[in-house]
Amino acid sequence: MVAKERPYLDRVFTASSTEESQRLYDEWAATYESDMQKRDFTAPRLVAEAVARGLRLNHLHRDPGEVLKGVRIVDAGCGTGTVDNELAEIGAKDIDGLDISKGMLQVARKSGVYKDLKIADLMKKLKFDDGEYYCGHDALTCCGTFTHGYLGPEPLAEFVRIAKSGGVVVATVLDSHWVEKGFEAEAKRLKETGVCSIVEHKVHQYRRDAGGGRTLILRSL
Repeated sequence: MVAKERPYLDRVFTASSTEESQRLYDEWAATYESDMQKRDFTAPRLVAEAVARGLRLNHLHRDPGEVLKGVRIVDAGCGTGTVDNELAEIGAKDIDGLDISKGMLQVARKSGVYKDLKIADLMKKLKFDDGEYYCGHDALTCCGTFTHGYLGPEPLAEFVRIAKSGGVVVATVLDSHWVEKGFEAEAKRLKETGVCSIVEHKVHQYRRDAGGGRTLILRSL
């Protein structure tokens, strides 16, 4: 079977460079959401719920549509905006998106939910000051990025760096990568250096035929 006939999901999982990943996501952008819906991709909803849980906001609002009202969020690896839709459902209105793919960002822009969208390589230093997400409560989300492929746990340190003290980083991590690819060790290292605490790293089934995935919540200190 030639490469172009393989599902995009399989092809991005075997990408060996930033350039290859960027090209594949650009090509996939138009059908990404429909393709993932066919695979029962529930991770975006789990991430939105974890933001509210990590910030301890669930008990503050009787209206479930206002739980994240006033929360400033950056969605790293935002893709076409699957997470922002879930965040908006529970009240988030101040969301910035970062992604390596221009094609994905073009689709995300159509949702009208993101306040700002920028191209960013998550394997490099992000163009934000320390603790920049400082307005009220804050969160950084990263959904469906730490899976098969070349991206390792290194971005976690950057995510924690730009979060304000008391803010949370919520990321999904393929369960088979948690120990094997060093995510558990990196989370522990960040905790031991005193920059964050580990709130939870529970296993969920967030995509059909994918095995388990961790929903990791780190609180910036």
